[in-house]
Amino acid sequence: MNPEPTEERGAPDERGTPDERGTPIGRRVLLGTLGLGALGVVAAPPLQRGLEAFLGAAADKDPTGLTGLLPNGGGFRYYSVTASVPHKNATNYRLTVDGLVDRPGSYTLADLKALPQTRMVKDVQCVTGWRVPGTPFEGVRLSALLDAAGVRAEAGAIRFTCFDGAYTESLTLAQARRADVLVALRMQDKDLGHDHGGPVRLYVAPMYFYKSAKWLSGITVTEKVKPGYWEDRGYDVDAWVGRSNGRDDAPTS
Repeated sequence: MNPEPTEERGAPDERGTPDERGTPIGRRVLLGTLGLGALGVVAAPPLQRGLEAFLGAAADKDPTGLTGLLPNGGGFRYYSVTASVPHKNATNYRLTVDGLVDRPGSYTLADLKALPQTRMVKDVQCVTGWRVPGTPFEGVRLSALLDAAGVRAEAGAIRFTCFDGAYTESLTLAQARRADVLVALRMQDKDLGHDHGGPVRLYVAPMYFYKSAKWLSGITVTEKVKPGYWEDRGYDVDAWVGRSNGRDDAPTS
């Protein structure tokens, strides 16, 4: 979000207090990107990469969040729900797994990279209409982290939190255990950059991209689904591409 919300999401400045966070952007504004996304940008690959990097940096410093409405040559769009997002790296990144589990845990970036990796290539579909075909993602299957934690019998859902301090998402336990749901470390055959939700993001291949929460920091096993940031603002909780949100897009998997 970002070139993606995820080329659909955003976050608070790590140097600020909670009161200094940007005002969240609503669903009506996000839907306004549909028209802009249709414009597209046609440019040579070096120019595309430069434009994407420029817009990503600008969006991270934009207190209004409106920079995210601009299209860019990489096919993704930059969206943010807060004014800025803290940067994390191998030194300070942690992913916690807790809730209804027998073995709560915390993973560093090195820990996640040491686990078996899965690579898949799928189209990315945003609920606002734009699509990026054949996008490679690599990472750890979410099901592997859940198995390692020992999910309890009463569990039925997963809640995801992000280090932007604002964005949340959720899946049912059955959805989370799908083979095409990753805790992603790489995208487009390179490590996930900050603008794309790095160093770690969720990737839910068969659902609209707002389910693929960027800047992932927490995985909490719960009894029931709690709607996420955009679901609270009108989007479908079960966001299957082409079968939700009133859209008929072709499936991504």
